[in-house]
Amino acid sequence: MGATKTLEFTVRHNSLAKYAKALAHPACISILQLLAKKQTCICGDIVDEIPSPKPVSSQLK
Repeated sequence: MGATKTLEFTVRHNSLAKYAKALAHPACISILQLLAKKQTCICGDIVDEIPSPKPVSSQLK
């Protein structure tokens, strides 16, 4: 959605859309679930456990 279109919606709608976009890929949800279980965050651990067609670092952006 273009920046000009976002002006037609409330701040809350735009904020929720950003969160939804961040969770739009199953790999992102898997990464969040893994991070919720672990006490530490090491990218190598995530790479070993999450099957992702993209590099994990691109999913974390």
